[in-house]
Amino acid sequence: MSGNKNGPPTTSQKHLNFVSEPMGNRSVRDVPGIGTAHGLTLEEKGMPRADQLLGDYLKGGRDQDKFQDNLKNTTGANTKQQRDAYNGMREWTDNNL
Repeated sequence: MSGNKNGPPTTSQKHLNFVSEPMGNRSVRDVPGIGTAHGLTLEEKGMPRADQLLGDYLKGGRDQDKFQDNLKNTTGANTKQQRDAYNGMREWTDNNL
């Protein structure tokens, strides 16, 4: 994996699981950087599945700033959580699309 402007990518077990498995109907909470609280917020806003967040990422042109700003504005995620979610989406799409 290559780095990005906000530091090196995460390699947590959650990240490795996310990028190596099909998207399917996985919970948005399976996305790296999205825990229980932010997952609940996304679910309450009508985005319970990871593929819905992936759709937002793709609609935003895979732009890191747009994706992270949207996540921050939607859930209040901090910079590390935003970056972890972005890196998960980026690597998943690199591997699967």
